[in-house]
Amino acid sequence: MAAGGLKQGPVLLLLGPRLRAVSGVSAHLQTLLCSRLAEEFVLEHFQIGSEGRGESRAARWLRLLLSPPALAAAIRARRPVLVHLNTSLNLRAFWRDVVYLIVARLHGTRVLYQVHGGALPQAFFGRSRLLRALLRRILALPDAIVVLAESELAAYRRFVPNQRITLVPNAGPLALLYLGRLAREKGLYELLQGLATARARGALARLTVVGSGPEEAQLRRAVVNLGLNGAVFFAGAVFGTAKLQLLADADVLVLPSYSEGLPCALLEGMAAGTAVIATRVGAVPDVVIPGLHGVLVPPRDMEAIAQAISTLAADRTGLARMSAACRCRVAADYSVERLARSLGDVYSGLLATRESRQRAAA
Repeated sequence: MAAGGLKQGPVLLLLGPRLRAVSGVSAHLQTLLCSRLAEEFVLEHFQIGSEGRGESRAARWLRLLLSPPALAAAIRARRPVLVHLNTSLNLRAFWRDVVYLIVARLHGTRVLYQVHGGALPQAFFGRSRLLRALLRRILALPDAIVVLAESELAAYRRFVPNQRITLVPNAGPLALLYLGRLAREKGLYELLQGLATARARGALARLTVVGSGPEEAQLRRAVVNLGLNGAVFFAGAVFGTAKLQLLADADVLVLPSYSEGLPCALLEGMAAGTAVIATRVGAVPDVVIPGLHGVLVPPRDMEAIAQAISTLAADRTGLARMSAACRCRVAADYSVERLARSLGDVYSGLLATRESRQRAAA
């Protein structure tokens, strides 16, 4: 469990997977921990589930046995005003999390039961009337249920009409992505400082760093020194479909290099629909039109990076517009087909010139 430090206030336990796991629920928890809720409550994370764990089958069963008593101990020690249980309506998660729900209720603690997808309650147990009745009783145990979609809201209200059910769509922090070598001249220290400044001013943003290089250990120390634990994640070198997924999940590609030619990462990101924060170096200004595709900043300017992050974090509508414009820009002018055609013209020209010289010499 992640402690809330020396901060005073009502304690709220957030139950969910490991914060660094590749999981939508993990991202949701990170968002809550970085939100204004952290000013009103002492938010403490209690890890449940298998995401982000490397464990054997025996270790998993041992965890399942020991975790409910650990939650009971945490409730007795911290006396939370609320347990926020993040779950989903699939068989494995449901039966596991029912135990946590019961533990919390036996200790007299209020429970918010947030459902992150899965089956609708009417279909969860198929045609078994007995199991459907059991599910209805279990869903009556929490003090409130939160769902993510209008269809879920209608379904849960029909299934447990006397339960308090609220629709609260997820909201994610601005997902920043750096893709490249971990070297000082790539502007990564300025990026970290800019991110820390933007977050201190209230911007919800997190950064995934993809790549490897000589500065990795020092960058990790900088993350700790700047208080960015939980907001910066080092993914290492990533290729193929894993890289494509990271690009698809990102809102903004950040390339704060001191100098560049025309970065392939820039074109890859824009092709995937990421807006851009980049330095005005090399051929970057030839590709990125400020305000249309993203924001251009001077090299080594951490304040400009902070302002760019804050601006884009506050303008989701603008981000969607930039995403579409980035895709169109790459498709129209920077496609592989265009590259092959242009280089083919150069090849043909060179060969034609060589042939004409050979004929002239003959």
